[in-house]
Amino acid sequence: MKQNHYPLFVRRDLDGFFALMIDNLVQLLLIVALCGLCGISADSEILLQYILPGAALSILVGNIFYAWQAHQLAKKENRTDVCALPYGINTPSLLVYIFFVMVPVYQRTNSAEAAWQMGLLACFGSGVIEFLGAFVADRVRKVTPRAALLSTLAGIAIGFISMTFMLKIYQRPMIAMLPAAVVLLTLFSKTKLPFHMPGGLLAIIVGTICAWGLPEVIPQLMEGAPMSVEAIKTSWDQWGWYPPHFAGGALWELLKQPSEWVGYMSVIFPMGLFNVIGSMQNIESAEAAGDSYPAKPSMLANGAGTIVASLLGSCFPTTIYIGHPGWKEMGSRAGYSTLNGIFFMLICLTGTTGVISNIIPLEAGIAIVLWIGMVITAQAFNASPSRHAPAVALGLFPAIAAWGMTVMQGTLLVGGGKNLQEILTANPFTEVNGFLMNGMVVMERGFIFTCMILAAICACLIDGKYRSAAIWSVIAAIFAFLGLTNAYEVVGNDIHFRLAFTEGTKEALTFSATGIGVGYLLFAATFLILGGMRDAEPPIETEDEPNPRIEPGH
Repeated sequence: MKQNHYPLFVRRDLDGFFALMIDNLVQLLLIVALCGLCGISADSEILLQYILPGAALSILVGNIFYAWQAHQLAKKENRTDVCALPYGINTPSLLVYIFFVMVPVYQRTNSAEAAWQMGLLACFGSGVIEFLGAFVADRVRKVTPRAALLSTLAGIAIGFISMTFMLKIYQRPMIAMLPAAVVLLTLFSKTKLPFHMPGGLLAIIVGTICAWGLPEVIPQLMEGAPMSVEAIKTSWDQWGWYPPHFAGGALWELLKQPSEWVGYMSVIFPMGLFNVIGSMQNIESAEAAGDSYPAKPSMLANGAGTIVASLLGSCFPTTIYIGHPGWKEMGSRAGYSTLNGIFFMLICLTGTTGVISNIIPLEAGIAIVLWIGMVITAQAFNASPSRHAPAVALGLFPAIAAWGMTVMQGTLLVGGGKNLQEILTANPFTEVNGFLMNGMVVMERGFIFTCMILAAICACLIDGKYRSAAIWSVIAAIFAFLGLTNAYEVVGNDIHFRLAFTEGTKEALTFSATGIGVGYLLFAATFLILGGMRDAEPPIETEDEPNPRIEPGH
């Protein structure tokens, strides 16, 4: 059979590059801004010579690996439509490690270096957990219904991707809506532009023109801070050459003092597990879109990339990104991944991250990311058996609750008045516009696990697999008892995990998930007793809807 040629780069890789570039650029700008809370200024040696170069090298190595992996799959299956797994900075870990690891250390020690060292340890620990998780990932995927894995991603896509970026479009419509029209036209209708120009490139161009040109023409219609030549000049002052430096020595010094870091394992360990589950879900999403990558090498590379990041000075784990179906749908192959890695290596090693962000407005490219979120949500329903649609829907709720809690928490942080701890202490059943605040916090804790487990239980019940549903219920109970889900402690407006067998913060408001764990055990008993009263029905299968997974216990 004739071997098809899989190209290094195709024109549609530009669309994929701009989508991934915008997403990764947002993470880097968050790093620059939020590191200031830890005493690490935008022009500090720690940021410019360690954190950004370390992050850039980890992104480069990972992107090149996943591009190579796509080439290998294309060669194996003799296809030219294989899309590489997207890869970049892990946003949830970035936020959690800043606010719950690095900021507390800085507040306690008033040392930016101490906060940075603890961030290195958090990143290193996350990489080790993901690396070890790679050895069990394929087995977990085999016993988990596809609806359970994909519904979690759909919930995250709705709240944390699509909704967030949709709000940004309507926040600054004069800049964002014209690029959004270009993206929707080219990606939904598959309309080809003149000269075969990628829609993502045209969106970036027209969005940038709007941001710089419209204030001169109709300033009264512009919203937010205008683009500034002075800001570009200021950020250009940081231009230089910042090669990566080995930071293993600083990490080792901290590792030798377990009393300093063991308390932060209550943050690092759950986040490491979340990253393992998230990677498996994204690999499953890629398989549902037609690109079947083995979980073990994919996750080994991911874990190794995070470990390398920590050894080179970055505090922030990398991850396989949500959204492979979106990149595949827009026609990206492997070139977008390689191009993304090279781009971020160049801007981070030359100190020009701020220059790029001050030239191109974020709103110029956010419609591409919004489209990816929509494709992910649609895939959860389309790639699962149609009978499992209710299971997918059930799995959305914890992620939506997590997004709502994030919005509420942010409002309380900037609004003044009573904080979350005071509100819940006065009355844990306080309602805000009909939403129970305690319930939202409970659903938010460990929501990645809760999404998957609820959807798995529902899928098993639909297929008449009562023993499997009971097993998933017992797993949910164990997670609740351990504090990996549902349990929490609140200090002010900060929400922390409340892991079992660890000493809680004295001044914190604590909620134990023991009652929820007992409830899950009652789930299991109900499914076994009442479900066992009738013969278990075989899985419903049709030619166009094969049962994609073997549930546990079968």
